Amino acid sequence: MNALPSLSLALLPNPALRRDEPYGARRAAILGAPALADARREIGAWAGYAPTPLAALPALAAALGVAEVRYKDEGSRFGLGSFKALGGAYAVGRLLCRELGRRLGRALSIAELADPAVRGLCAELTVTCATDGNHGRSVAWGAQLFGCQCVIYIHATVSAGRKAAIEAFGAEVVRTDGNYDQAVQQADRDARAQGWHVISDTSYPGYMDVPRDVMQGYQVMVAEAVEALPQWPTHVFIQAGVGGFAAAVCAYFWEREQGSGKGSGAGPRPVFVVVEPARADCLMRSARAGAVTAVTGELDTLMAGLACGEVSLLAWEILANGADAFCTIEDEAAVAVMRLLASPAGGDPAIVAGESAVAGLAAAIAAMQDPAARAALGLDARSRLLLIGSEADTDPELYARLVGRSADSVRAGRAQGADGMDNAEDAA
Repeated sequence: MNALPSLSLALLPNPALRRDEPYGARRAAILGAPALADARREIGAWAGYAPTPLAALPALAAALGVAEVRYKDEGSRFGLGSFKALGGAYAVGRLLCRELGRRLGRALSIAELADPAVRGLCAELTVTCATDGNHGRSVAWGAQLFGCQCVIYIHATVSAGRKAAIEAFGAEVVRTDGNYDQAVQQADRDARAQGWHVISDTSYPGYMDVPRDVMQGYQVMVAEAVEALPQWPTHVFIQAGVGGFAAAVCAYFWEREQGSGKGSGAGPRPVFVVVEPARADCLMRSARAGAVTAVTGELDTLMAGLACGEVSLLAWEILANGADAFCTIEDEAAVAVMRLLASPAGGDPAIVAGESAVAGLAAAIAAMQDPAARAALGLDARSRLLLIGSEADTDPELYARLVGRSADSVRAGRAQGADGMDNAEDAA
């Protein structure tokens, strides 16, 4: 196998961790098993739905000195290239059901949006959001799927490739000055003025329903992963932007953990580590301050999907006491792990992973190389690691530049070398 890159991280054990605290009704109202069952039923009925593969990486596990590494590869999700397909599109469907249900005076399911009469009403509504790329693509796809109008805001540094990918689903794309959070504010102002409906993955006072639906959609992939695992993981490293993705994963395990007769899960809650870019570390700063804290400025990180300066309040309700630790990595670590996954040996499958997909794995590698971090997180030869690769080459040109070859060539090599992904998919 290629030698492991030498990586580093900045680690903050969560000073507010409450491992003895039950998940509780307040958190279950944000992310709970009944709502997940609804999301799985609705999303599972969409054309093209299939669980994404859960790759076993035994050679990487041996190199790290742990028992198991499993990597859920979201690159094939609905052809959109990322896990965001589960969140934004599901939230669009749920919002349309609420809005049209009020007009029609009855409850609607997402499946009913395909009815020609209802679809005609959908065409009168417009959804909007700000995005670094993947969330906007999902919202635009959801708007196309359900027949409503769509306007997407991107900030100054979003690539032309990501802009074109959103436009391919029929959305109008507006580029703004400034960073992601300023694009969020512009989308909100214009939506108020035009009577549009914001589909944001960031919650704030007075705006909770849609981000909750986004997060609930994300939990579908966590359920898929757990059902494919031979054993519960001992450690989960998850990358974060505003925190919604990380909170969805953390909440799933917390709600189902074993203990005191109240849990319904298959094992103890894994050690949960939130990973951010060093230059967009709003969650780590919030944990250190003991209160939601924003990061301002350009948020200049290669990990564009994680370049967020403001914490989602709903996510913080889960992560403030539920995350075991917060950490940051540098951009160089993400590039090194993209290359590592593209060129494995020892029987591990080659994986196309975008720059925002690999932060969790980069942090896990760095932690195993740092004796203090390893001890703080309880990592050892018995550890079973779960990572979720949240995107593939959502910007193919950037991927090729960073990895040194195209994603297609990585996939072609995988097809020729062959059994690696079969070993991954047998569990999925």
